[in-house]
This record gives sequence, C-alpha cells and structure tokens, in this order.
Amino acid sequence: MLKTILSVSGKPGLFRLVSNAKNMVIVESLTDKRRLPIYARDKVVSLGDIAMYTDEGEVPLSEVLTKIQVKENGAQASVATNSKPDVLKKYFAEILPTYDRDRVYDTDIKKLISWYNLLSAAGIAFASEEEAATPEVNEEAPVAEVAAKEEAPQEEKPKRKPRAKKEDK
Repeated sequence: MLKTILSVSGKPGLFRLVSNAKNMVIVESLTDKRRLPIYARDKVVSLGDIAMYTDEGEVPLSEVLTKIQVKENGAQASVATNSKPDVLKKYFAEILPTYDRDRVYDTDIKKLISWYNLLSAAGIAFASEEEAATPEVNEEAPVAEVAAKEEAPQEEKPKRKPRAKKEDK
C-alpha cells in the first residue's frame, strides 16, 4: 500500500496517488483530502521505495512503520517530533536497535515519526503488498517518464492522400 503514498519535496505532508496525466500526476493530500497536480519538475518519492540504514544493510520503511505500530499498539507515536535529538535517538533505538547512527540523522527520525502519525491517522496499512495495478514512482524516474510508461501504445492513423495541386492560369 505504501507504493501509492508519495512524498513531494517542497510540499508538507503525504499524498495518495490518484491519477496519471501526460506530464503530471494527480495526488490527494492525506490530511485535508485536497487534490493537486504534481509536475515533472517536482521531486516525488514513493514511501515503498524508502529504506532505513542499519549496520547490516537496509530495512524497508514498511517494516520500520510496522515495528512502530506494534510498539505503540496502533496509536500515535508516544514521542513528539519536536523532542530533543537524544530522546528521538533513544526512541528509534527501541524500534530499530541496529540502525546506523552515522547515516540516520535526527531529521530522518523526525520525518519518520511524522509520517507514521499521518499514516496511522489516515488508516493506511503499512504491510508491503505486491500491487501490480499501481504505478511505481521513485526518485530515479521523473513523473513524465512514469506517465509515459503507463500509456498504452497508440495505433497509427492512416495517412491522408496528398491534395491535388492547383494549376496556375
């Protein structure tokens, strides 16, 4: 389900993918349900493509969100996003003890907690499911390329016959 949830740089909050157009995607805000276009120049990242660094490798965001949900029993996060960095690191160490302390910054933990609160308030499932019907959007592929992949090849139209030239009198 996280493949259809998008983070757009420069826009606060998270968005659900609604539709594709030629050079943009239509998204809906999870907080106020307002729809808006996101163009190819905007950096769009699907939450399904994000992972957290650990000492052993990377852990998908869906697993981290599921661990937070289990710890909090489905409620909002017990730590506020404006807490001190030491409190945030201690909280995140309880959830993911092997996270890489050099590559995971305080701002990443704040963003993760705010995303968890937004997703749990919206009732979004965190489990990673294989959804073939949903388009994939990641930071390597701009929005225009994703929209181009989704369009079916069009049949060629028959060419018109050339018009007869008028003769000069």
